[in-house]
Amino acid sequence: MIHEAIIKAKAKKSIKSLDLVRFKRWTEGSSAQILHVGPYATEQLSVIALHKAIAEDGLRPRSRHHEIYLGDPRKAAPEKLRTILRQPVEPAT
Repeated sequence: MIHEAIIKAKAKKSIKSLDLVRFKRWTEGSSAQILHVGPYATEQLSVIALHKAIAEDGLRPRSRHHEIYLGDPRKAAPEKLRTILRQPVEPAT
């Protein structure tokens, strides 16, 4: 499915970076997440709030967080961008 989507996208427009697209499956297990609304430059405030909530629940971050972008920065005003910050967690003990 990914391969077919890349072929269709290349047919519409020549984008060299499409050759860098890859599909990777991973299982993250239990996670905590927060919705960040605003410019990417202020995401750190949301990450801090997320880590505080994780600690308050007796958990700790496990591995790196990842981001799910819900808006297009080329079209949306920075203050309206929405990003889900997702952090895998494990018991703090």
